[in-house]
Amino acid sequence: MPISDPDKLISKADKLTKLSLTRWSADWRNATLLYEEAANLFRVAKKNEKAKEAFEKASKGQEMLSSPWDAAKHMESAAALAKELGYWNEVTDFYRRASELYMECGRPQPASDALAKGARALEDAMPEAAVQLYNDASAILEEDGKEQMAFDLYRAATSVYIKLEKYSDAASSLLQLGLAADKCNATNSQCKAYLGAIIIYLHAHDFKQAEKCYNDCSQVDAFLRSDQNRCASKLLSAYTEGDIEEIKRVVQSSTVSNLDHVVIKLARKLPTGDVSALKTDAGKEEEEPLDENDLT
Repeated sequence: MPISDPDKLISKADKLTKLSLTRWSADWRNATLLYEEAANLFRVAKKNEKAKEAFEKASKGQEMLSSPWDAAKHMESAAALAKELGYWNEVTDFYRRASELYMECGRPQPASDALAKGARALEDAMPEAAVQLYNDASAILEEDGKEQMAFDLYRAATSVYIKLEKYSDAASSLLQLGLAADKCNATNSQCKAYLGAIIIYLHAHDFKQAEKCYNDCSQVDAFLRSDQNRCASKLLSAYTEGDIEEIKRVVQSSTVSNLDHVVIKLARKLPTGDVSALKTDAGKEEEEPLDENDLT
C-alpha cells in the first residue's frame, strides 16, 4: 500500500539520499519522486512551510539528475510558497536560482519571467530588490535580442522608482525603454518614453536635466518629428516663460493622456516648483551678452 503521509515520504526520501554502510550511492531518482509527491500533498493540505522545504529538496533532486528545467519549476514553486509565508529574502533567492537554472537550459525567456515574478512579489515588501530584479530580467531579454518583450519590465521598474521617489532612476529607466524601442523600430513607444522622462525631471524640479534630456532625445529623428516632441517643447517653453496656465493646459493634452498611468499622475501635478524663478533666470541669461558689450 502506498504511503500517503507526506512526513513519512520525506523521511524515506532523506534516507535514500544519505550514504551509509549499506548504501554506497544516493538514489536521487526515487528520492526526488518522493519529495515531489510530498511537496504536492503538503501544498494541498496548506502546510506551506513543509511544502516549500519539500519543493526545495525536489529541486535539488532534479539538479542531481541533470534536469535543470524541472529543478527550476520546483524552485519557482518554493518561491511562490515563500511569498505566501512572507519570507522575502527567500523569494529573491529562489526566483534568482530558478532563473539561473532556466539559463542552464538555454531558455532566456522563462529565466527573465522568473525574475519578473520575483519582482512583482517584492514590489511592496522590498521595492529596492524588486527594481533590481526587473532590471536583470530586462537585461536577459535584451541580450537575447527580444527588446520589445522588455518594455513592460522597464515600465514596471519606472513605477517602483517613482514610488520610492527616485525620479532620476525612473527617468533613466524610461530612457532605457526608449533605447530598446529604437532597436526594434517601436517609434511610438520610444517617443512616449522620452516625453515621460522629461516630465519626470520636471516633476523633480530639475529643469536643466529636463532640457538636456529634450535636447539629447531630439537628436533622434523619429522623436524630433513626433507629437511627443511638440508637447515637450511647449511644456519647456511654458516653464521658461513662467506661464503656469500654459503648463496646466499642456499636461491635460491628449498626448500626455496617452502616456503610462504613473507618468500621467506626475504630469497632472505640474508645475511643482517655483516657475517664476526660471523666468527670472532666463531673463538674466538674455541680458548677459548685452552687459558684456556695455563699455560705458
